[in-house]
Amino acid sequence: MAASAKSFLADAGYGEQELDANSALMELDKGLRSGKLGEQCEAVVRFPRLFQKYPFPILINSAFLKLADVFRVGNNFLRLCVLKVTQQSEKHLEKILNVDEFVKRVFSVIHSNDPVARAITLRMLGCMASIIPERKNAHHSIRQSLDSHDNVEVEAAIFAAANFSAQSKDFAAGICNKISEMIQGLATPVDLKLKLIPILQHMHHDASLASSSRQLLQQLVTSYPSTKMVIVTLHTFTLLAASSLVDIPKQIQLLLQYLKNDPRKAVKRLAIQDLKLLANKTPHTWSRENIQALCESALHTPYDSLKLGMLSVLSALSGTIAIKQYFSSAPGTAATTARSLDLVKLAQECCYHNNRGIAAHGVRILTNISASCQEKDLLPLEQDAVFGLEALLVLCSQDDNPGAQATLKITLTCMVKLVKCRPHLSQSVVESLLTQLHSAQDAARILMCHCLAAIAMQLPVLADGMLGDLMDLYKLIGRSTTDKKQELLVSLATVIFVSSQKALSSEIKTVIKQQLENASNGWTAYRIARQASRMGNHDMARELYQSLLTQVASEHFYFWLNSLKEFSHAEQCLTGLQEDNYSSALSCIAEALKSYHKGIASLTAASTPLNPLSFQCGFVKLRIDLLQAFSQLICTCNSLKTSPPPAIATTIAMTSGNDLQRCGRISNQACMKHSMEEFRNLATRYGDLYQSSFDADSATLRNVELQQQSCLLISHAIEALILDPESVSFQEYSSNGTAHVESEYERRMMSVFNHVLEEVESLNRKYAPVSYLASKTCLCNAVIALLKVPLSFQRYFFQKLQSTSIKLALSPSPRNPAEPIAVQNNQQLALKVEGVVQHGSKPGLFRKIQSVCLNVSSVLQSKSGQDYKIPIDNMTNEMEQRVEPHNDYFSTQFLLNFVILGTHNITVESSVIDSNGIVWKTGPKTTIFVKSLEDPYSQQVRLQQQQGQPPSQQQQQRTAYSRF
Repeated sequence: MAASAKSFLADAGYGEQELDANSALMELDKGLRSGKLGEQCEAVVRFPRLFQKYPFPILINSAFLKLADVFRVGNNFLRLCVLKVTQQSEKHLEKILNVDEFVKRVFSVIHSNDPVARAITLRMLGCMASIIPERKNAHHSIRQSLDSHDNVEVEAAIFAAANFSAQSKDFAAGICNKISEMIQGLATPVDLKLKLIPILQHMHHDASLASSSRQLLQQLVTSYPSTKMVIVTLHTFTLLAASSLVDIPKQIQLLLQYLKNDPRKAVKRLAIQDLKLLANKTPHTWSRENIQALCESALHTPYDSLKLGMLSVLSALSGTIAIKQYFSSAPGTAATTARSLDLVKLAQECCYHNNRGIAAHGVRILTNISASCQEKDLLPLEQDAVFGLEALLVLCSQDDNPGAQATLKITLTCMVKLVKCRPHLSQSVVESLLTQLHSAQDAARILMCHCLAAIAMQLPVLADGMLGDLMDLYKLIGRSTTDKKQELLVSLATVIFVSSQKALSSEIKTVIKQQLENASNGWTAYRIARQASRMGNHDMARELYQSLLTQVASEHFYFWLNSLKEFSHAEQCLTGLQEDNYSSALSCIAEALKSYHKGIASLTAASTPLNPLSFQCGFVKLRIDLLQAFSQLICTCNSLKTSPPPAIATTIAMTSGNDLQRCGRISNQACMKHSMEEFRNLATRYGDLYQSSFDADSATLRNVELQQQSCLLISHAIEALILDPESVSFQEYSSNGTAHVESEYERRMMSVFNHVLEEVESLNRKYAPVSYLASKTCLCNAVIALLKVPLSFQRYFFQKLQSTSIKLALSPSPRNPAEPIAVQNNQQLALKVEGVVQHGSKPGLFRKIQSVCLNVSSVLQSKSGQDYKIPIDNMTNEMEQRVEPHNDYFSTQFLLNFVILGTHNITVESSVIDSNGIVWKTGPKTTIFVKSLEDPYSQQVRLQQQQGQPPSQQQQQRTAYSRF
């Protein structure tokens, strides 16, 4: 269990001390200067790891210069090793500061008499094309080497030419004619022509270049009809069109023409492959005629392999805007309707095909049509899609080979999509899944359980009556001895948790615990407990966490499990809340808070420097504060009952002009106002937690958003019922129509929100001014209704699937962090901020960084010298810049003024902006100190003035700006 959990709770970092950047570089440099070839090679191949660990320019520049020296003086094997390192570290090349020196050392080898050394140099230059795209000496060497008589050198020149063509417009324009002559020349061997043709895919820098390249490719297709030449030329044609964009419709027509007319299967396969590339990249360029032509080819082809390829293109198109264009009614002929049926006819034919892949694409097309064209009456299509999916489910669930499992995944994905778009089909889909679950193979059962859980999360389709079958299956799996047993126990338990919307019965809990005891796998029990926490079954989760406490070897894991146990117990305490029983509600909240405080102490103990558990701690602290605020509100409402406002409260309010006087003594003490402000403050803090969770999945973020909305709802209710009932607006808080709900927890929370809003609005409108008793009852019932919905601990609380962090480096930077940087007060400090974006194993899984926002501010900490009248603009520095990372690296500069003498604290804070323009406060925050010193001239003038001596005329003319 500990091994599996290591990705989440990393070890505390005890072990051998990591070397700093300089020491690591010196260690490798020692290897480079060794007399033994093996040690030199070992040192060279360890450089990519060094770049990954210390990805800042100062080290990378030094390292690449050392590698360039090795390349210059070493043998060909060492040069090959340096080339491999450069290819692996291509994204770090732009951080080289001394590009000229680096290129000079590498380029010197191009004049060698050894063609292999020249070939390796050419490949090295090709790898460096991104940083030296316009180097004319490199361009000349490549052109020269294309005429070499050595095949190895020519192939290296072709590689370099392709890379430089992609980067440099001038090189592409200059080399195009040379490539054309070589391809058309009779002396050039065919295999060399096949390698030269793909260079033309990079000739997309302007329209004329792309057009001339396209004409050349058109000539080649007709002049050289051999299979290999046609395949290479057509593929280059497609890549050129995809890059230049303007010729994509022509290219689609050309590929469809080859697909229809060329008899060679290899050419047809290439045409299908390129059509799929264009379908994925530019589906909007596909006309109805293009799709129709592809449908006709698929209907008439006798080969299953080609039909499978064509259907894969159509299924890719069916999930895009192209399908709406296909079904949109064109003015004029009725032939459109008949032709529109070809795609449907093809999909219906293929649904029951004996080839599983073809059948899968057929049902996917039908599903996508049903989902995309909801405004049309497509009842027969929906039924066809359901029947096809059920047939595939029966076929693939009995087979455990990889092909069947891949088809089953497609089938189940289509089921989830169909049910999401057409909820009335959910019952029949779920029943077929449950029926098939008993006879399916174990690998298929796992996938089917995931599908059932996904459907049940969106729609409450799993009734309590279905639990009996699920429990029987759970017992059956518990007794089995298959290798998929552990995974299956977790998957099926998840379905059971989702299907039992209320608390789990004692019988179900007993069955699950018995099977887990038999399974004797702590990691499986932890995963099931985690799912129980996500679904709000906290009593089950608490018992499982309790049983696991003694099964972990690490102290941090023990505290982590103990904290989860306490949180589950706290939430379990809140399930006993009842409406109109406020004293019992207060005692339940107090009991929950007691457990939460124990849990937060354990959670803090479970955190390590490598895993500070900041989101978990922030979420739990907010939950504690929210429960305390709810408790305080109920107490305040109860005090209204014991100390009601006087009978003349309304008259006093009208006389004094203070509407709060209607509530009597309570409002004078501003308890209600304080309570409202506290809930608004909590909502702001939930918003901050949301903004700091860049790596969280959408379900976790939605959960945080719901907590924030519950705080805003209560503050709004207090304002509407007690503080300001006349001017409050209900429009901004009304529900957003029928927004799609992703989980049962969200569904229940939204139901409570709508109910509370309706109650508050009806009280406010019918019984204005609202009586204190009705207000108190409505507020307390709202609090209890919110707390009765079991809290869901979402995935990000347990598991981090995406990991993104930013590492900043400031220059100038002091040797000692506490030591300030000295700056004269008449000069500006140029602060350079460099940063590296570091990713985990799945970069950009949920969202990607579009740009980084850097905020620099300075604060005067201690003043030295006399007080001068300084303009306010010069007293502080507040600057912000946005930079776009390139290859996960960014750099920018700030000019800062420090006119006031003394020590200033500079803070640089980074936040990221994703591709949707949303700002995320990810950090980090870096601080340095600057000491502003008086410049010598001003100091001299001041001393002279103090001594009563006027400054000389020459000195008067010398000012800070006189030399400009």
